[in-house]
Amino acid sequence: MAIIEVKVPQLSESVAEATLLSWHKKVGESVGRDENLIDVETDKVVLELPAPDAGVITQIIKGDGSTVVAGEIIAILDTDASAKVSPMEVSAAPVAVAAAALAPAADAKSSAGVAMPAAAKILSENNLTAAQVDGSGKDGRVTKGDALVAVAAKPAAAPVVAPLAAPAAGKPALQQVAAPTIASLGDRPEERVPMSRLRARIAERLVQSQSTNAILTTFNEVNMAPVMDLRNKYKDKFEKEHGVKLGFMSFFVKAAVAALKKYPIINASVDGNDIVYHGYFDIGIAVGSPRGLVVPILRNTDQMTIAEIEKKIGEFGAKAKDGKLTLDDLSGGTFSISNGGTFGSMLSTPIINPPQSAILGVHATKDRAVVENGQIVIRPMNYLAMSYDHRIIDGREAVLGLVAMKDALEDPARLLLDL
Repeated sequence: MAIIEVKVPQLSESVAEATLLSWHKKVGESVGRDENLIDVETDKVVLELPAPDAGVITQIIKGDGSTVVAGEIIAILDTDASAKVSPMEVSAAPVAVAAAALAPAADAKSSAGVAMPAAAKILSENNLTAAQVDGSGKDGRVTKGDALVAVAAKPAAAPVVAPLAAPAAGKPALQQVAAPTIASLGDRPEERVPMSRLRARIAERLVQSQSTNAILTTFNEVNMAPVMDLRNKYKDKFEKEHGVKLGFMSFFVKAAVAALKKYPIINASVDGNDIVYHGYFDIGIAVGSPRGLVVPILRNTDQMTIAEIEKKIGEFGAKAKDGKLTLDDLSGGTFSISNGGTFGSMLSTPIINPPQSAILGVHATKDRAVVENGQIVIRPMNYLAMSYDHRIIDGREAVLGLVAMKDALEDPARLLLDL
């Protein structure tokens, strides 16, 4: 018998612990090599834990919702064992095969009574089965929404708590994880759902930022016509040459790098009583994802071309959507850019992402009446906002840094000539 211990993968230095979301296999079931066993949620990303080898799960030590640390054993895998099959399953197999051979096509309701993982968890915690719920998903599958509706229709009951694994010797018992509960208030329902680890971490860091930094925000406006004209002139050739669309974010990144080079304090950070000046420019780009706000890092942006920046931003967007961002993608950063204009924001005061000392907020570009040479003209204007840590960045450097970004955007040739 070859026994393999399934362990929590190595987490980044800034991540102390993680949460086991949902096991995809049960005790006694066989798994293939590299097949995903369970999703592990950290405060930054959700990691897939693949099977180290083919075999059978003989023991699950840590159940759904357990808090774990890197290297902790969560299951036992036997590479020599065979999956357990009950006599009922064996006798039913020929019948199932014969039925499949006779059926010309799968019935549209072939998956009725089957619950999706999140729905199955909710139903199990509320003593319901998938067969009791009408599924609205593909082929009649029960979705999370169907499960929540079914739970809401039940008579009010005491909150159900997920079962806990016995604590290891010398370790405290794990904190209980309450299941989502719905209060029956007639036509005014309320749903109580525990925060995900990522959402809790976001909340913690935002409060930390506001309580430890002396945050001040400076504003300016930028005429985006030069960048828009440049983009319209070359966007087709750019896409044909580089295989990626020419957006606006790459210009903001390059303008930020130009300003950070002129005013290095904006690219610095506080470490105790020291100021750390970074000789590199790693720019975090705030991206919305199904799990919440994440900030993947563009590294060495001063050495990247416009095309390389656009490709990397597109890659980050796709990975965020699919939940495939890695810890390395999200670690580090010396300055951040948040583009609320994507959602229509006109103005905001962005919050600094610790341990960074400044963040640029970009907003929607709108045609506005402005005065040029004593004449009122219409220009596509964008309001820029830069929040900075006043402990190390004085108003002079902050204002001049934002002006440098404005100048680079209003005259993109400066970026080529390093002016």
